[in-house]
Amino acid sequence: MREFIVEADGGSRGNPGPAGYGSVVIDAATGETLREAAEYIGVATNNVAEYKGLVAGLKAAHDLDPTASVHVRMDSKLVVEQMSGRWKIKHPDMKPLAAEAARVFPSSQVTYEWIPREKNKHADRLANEAMDAGKRGEQWVASESTAELDARAARAAGVAGKASEPSGADDARAAGNVAAAQVPSVGWAAPADLGAPATFVLLRHGETALTPQKRFSGSGGTDPSLSEIGREQAERAAAAFAVRGTIQAIVSSPLKRCQETAQAVAARLGLDVRIEDGLRETDFGAWEGLTFGEVRARQPDELNAWLASPDTAPPGGESFAEVAVRVSAARDRLAAEYAGRTVLLVTHVTPIKTLVRLALGAPPESLFRMELSAASVSAVAYYGDGNASVRLLNDTSHLR
Repeated sequence: MREFIVEADGGSRGNPGPAGYGSVVIDAATGETLREAAEYIGVATNNVAEYKGLVAGLKAAHDLDPTASVHVRMDSKLVVEQMSGRWKIKHPDMKPLAAEAARVFPSSQVTYEWIPREKNKHADRLANEAMDAGKRGEQWVASESTAELDARAARAAGVAGKASEPSGADDARAAGNVAAAQVPSVGWAAPADLGAPATFVLLRHGETALTPQKRFSGSGGTDPSLSEIGREQAERAAAAFAVRGTIQAIVSSPLKRCQETAQAVAARLGLDVRIEDGLRETDFGAWEGLTFGEVRARQPDELNAWLASPDTAPPGGESFAEVAVRVSAARDRLAAEYAGRTVLLVTHVTPIKTLVRLALGAPPESLFRMELSAASVSAVAYYGDGNASVRLLNDTSHLR
């Protein structure tokens, strides 16, 4: 039985916006490119374009040999997980495309694998060629494509770069990582190609009734739901993420306000929400539901001790040092699992500030020097060597 590899991709410049797909069929035994396909499809979302790329690739493989086994490789976690049967298909635009893909070959002949974007360059270039053609008012023409040559050149450049790395590169990289952990990413370049990072897009939940009153609201209180304003903020954030089209998975704190915010985004993107207990807010103990002024009036000594040391907890609550331990553990688990992907973490003030602080190598007191508005967006990227890069903090442009 022949074995084919199908690599497919799709993109949308606007999501939804002008979109196209690309796919390539490769002989698994020889590595030879057997067939390329690409098409400008008009206005569509990223996910629709990715599914259309999958369908085109499978049909091209079927035309070559309907009895072949096919291994599909894509950088869309959504498509791979849905076609593998592990994730539900909720979006109405994707259900018929997934069904069409499933009909091309018997399921016993097809397997799916997620790959990082940098390993899907051939299909990515085809999709971009198709979108470029659409911009000119044309359709993609196979005879004019340079996608295969471009992909080969990129792979060759990557191999050459690694082969020519000096023997002392490990020491230089280690030294560079120490410095890089202490500064933002602007103006700094990694000393080696570490591959695509795990990117955490950090969304603080929308407002609750306690938020505008600036009351302590942690994991030990009443677990309030979003207010009407908070629900509107969640919808605005969801709309913004739908336009960007980069989120591949959603992880949420178990508290209601985060789950409700996460579900608003998930409904727009057709994704499921995973719960991560390590992302819950600090337990503020006896201070839950009180304002800072009320705590100052009732327990001034305890408040001063808390402000002075990250190891001091509110009475009956949790210290920032303890929060950092569980947030770091959750960070490490998620960064390993989502390497090379972009994941939305819907969480709270303290976990977000902690992730940013640790990425920058900043002292604990920096927690009191960051502003995080309700439904604000921040972002941190985590590389394979442990280096982190802060890319965004407290963006609220989507709320205006």
